[in-house]
Amino acid sequence: MTRPVYFDCDTGVDDSMALAYLLASPEIDLVGIGGVHGNVSAAQGVTNTLRLLALADRGDVPVAVGRNDPLVGEFAGGAPHVHGVNGIGNIEIPATSAMPIGEDAADLLLRLSHEYDGNLEVVAVGPLTNLAVALHRDPSLAERVVRVTAMGGAALVPGNITPLAEANIAHDPEAAQAVMAASWPVTLVPLDTTLANVLDEDDRERLCTAEAPIVRAVGAALDYYFDFYVDEYGRRCSALHDPLAAAIAVGGMLPRVAPAVPVEVDVTDGPGRGQTVCDLRGQRLGPVDHPGANVRLVLETEGPLAPHMVERLLSLTAPVATVAIA
Repeated sequence: MTRPVYFDCDTGVDDSMALAYLLASPEIDLVGIGGVHGNVSAAQGVTNTLRLLALADRGDVPVAVGRNDPLVGEFAGGAPHVHGVNGIGNIEIPATSAMPIGEDAADLLLRLSHEYDGNLEVVAVGPLTNLAVALHRDPSLAERVVRVTAMGGAALVPGNITPLAEANIAHDPEAAQAVMAASWPVTLVPLDTTLANVLDEDDRERLCTAEAPIVRAVGAALDYYFDFYVDEYGRRCSALHDPLAAAIAVGGMLPRVAPAVPVEVDVTDGPGRGQTVCDLRGQRLGPVDHPGANVRLVLETEGPLAPHMVERLLSLTAPVATVAIA
């Protein structure tokens, strides 16, 4: 039996990779998607998601618009210098007649948690606002969800939006703290591991010639994304942030070092705002779980993601109607 998964995202380039990966994974059934502020506005992210789903002929997946502002403050304006103005590398994907559903992302998550009570898994690769809103509306949500796998944070490495904070957490620290403090099991996939997993130009070119239009779109969008990472890696390539979280959630990638440790999010207004404060004391001789800790911190994986991800994406077949990607 496939496992039901709700996907919460701010659909930029790496979210698009994660979405394609989930669609290509026979282990899971993608039962709903919520859009949130982050790389782009929540509405733009949902537009990107709907168009990508149309490329994959997966209009059956319900998509809901979520919060466009964090719990405190306003939408930060996105990251056009990283993901392009439209969030998907400024490529053109054909419009679709598909529309988001009437309920918002938090209510979609709550409804799915009842429908798949005790079986639903959550994969979150943007700010955690929608999850925090759902928890506020119904704290018992945490009892009905098997686990949350979230891309976010930085444990032993610098942040990527401030010296201490990673973007997804920094865009809504209060929401992230609420999610970490809830009773559900959380697997946190931080920059420590996502920056260690890289997709190179040879792999991108393979995606650009894939059979499935959604995979070709991902390959095309990566062209813009690669330019951003030249200063980080000294060559055209990209980190694999969101797809690593998706692969760990599905089970396609296994953690090698992933202790369960207390994690607090700095919600002050000082220079540490948005930092994930991970209690890694006592880990010198190997991973040690802290009693009662509900957050499992993925610090190393069993192998590189790129070869596995590329092969899985290339396994996707084209829908009956082929689509050109500009």
